[in-house]
Amino acid sequence: MKNIIVRDYREDDVKRMTEIWNEVVEEGTAFPQEEKLSEEDGRKFFMAQTKCAVAEDRDTGEILGMYILHPNNVGRCGHLCNASYAVDSRKRGLHIGEMLVKHCISSASECGFKVLQFNAVVAGNIHARHLYERLGFNLLGTVPGGFRMKDGHYEDICLYYIEV
Repeated sequence: MKNIIVRDYREDDVKRMTEIWNEVVEEGTAFPQEEKLSEEDGRKFFMAQTKCAVAEDRDTGEILGMYILHPNNVGRCGHLCNASYAVDSRKRGLHIGEMLVKHCISSASECGFKVLQFNAVVAGNIHARHLYERLGFNLLGTVPGGFRMKDGHYEDICLYYIEV
């Protein structure tokens, strides 16, 4: 992991970021989106976020994962933010997700947010849930049947938050 860094995304990262994002969308087990992004739609989507960052292998220059960070709400709840993480399926298990979440927590604070909240962590996403809990996120509760899986069955979603 010493050769992997997390850094702000650049324009030349968009193609790879879109590929990684679309892989998670296509899996249909974590993101609520059902439609994949074109590279141009990805460019617009990532530009619209408060912050995006990528995990890069410094030795090869390969983008291994990414996150997006944005407000969870507006006005009097504008200090709450939300994030999504995606790691190339071939690179999972290397603690890249942990690096991304830690970087995101720090970024959320730097961006002026007070709370990072996850609205829809699929209950069966055990690896993500264990990571969030190990990093200090608090489980608020579950919403029964809150996520429709790609195969059409419904799973509970868990809501988490951490003060940043």
